Amino acid sequence: MPIRVAVSGTGNMGRRLLETFGAADDTDVVGVLEKFSDGDRYALPGGGEAPLAQDVSALADFGADVVVDFTNAAWTAELLPAAVAAGVRPVIGTSGLSDALIAQTAEACAARGLGGVVAANFALGAVMMMHLARVAAPFFDAVEVIEQHHDGKVDAPSGTAVATAQAMREAHGSDFRRNVAERETLPDARAATLGGVTLHAVRLPGLVAHQTVLFGGLGETLTIRHDSMDRESFMPGVLRGVRAAMELDHLVVGLDRVLGLRTD
Repeated sequence: MPIRVAVSGTGNMGRRLLETFGAADDTDVVGVLEKFSDGDRYALPGGGEAPLAQDVSALADFGADVVVDFTNAAWTAELLPAAVAAGVRPVIGTSGLSDALIAQTAEACAARGLGGVVAANFALGAVMMMHLARVAAPFFDAVEVIEQHHDGKVDAPSGTAVATAQAMREAHGSDFRRNVAERETLPDARAATLGGVTLHAVRLPGLVAHQTVLFGGLGETLTIRHDSMDRESFMPGVLRGVRAAMELDHLVVGLDRVLGLRTD
């Protein structure tokens, strides 16, 4: 029996998700959430229609097994408690979610025996980039992250950059050694910092999602880079997340745990 999927949001990412779930053999789209829409039906990219609603409470009426959301932190904060209350497994790629919201969702999922996945990035190459950065972190004392995204991205630094810095700091066991300029000719020229990791955020038209992790050591550097040239790069990971959510009985944070790269 196909997995019944509700998609939250009908922007660029939402439309790509709808195409993916419509084309996959083991998923069916049973509902669409879009706060700024009109009407009660949504024309699906591959043909046919699905119920359309403007309020998260409609999740209970869709009959969905899973809801997939890549929208914004404010909307996702409304969606998550409604999804769990309706017995719908959340698969979330929205960045900027608070630790408190994720913890509350994890507790609620565990109480109901619901699986779910929250991940900073669903591109398999990006997950590997983050994993390799974590592996390298104990062997270097200085590292910087340059993340580049399209100019429509509302948050900076990206959730992937923050998650990468947090994972490297954890693996390193202490803050990295960070260069502090003796004199900044322009304020904030050295960008943001987290655990001694300097985070640079680039926003330009023409970009999709790119990240470089640059380690520095005695007489050498190590560069780990990932590039998403199209949003379709996220789709294999999203499908893995949806399938995993059906098998889990708790919320998993990070696609690396779904892929078996981390077991903690």
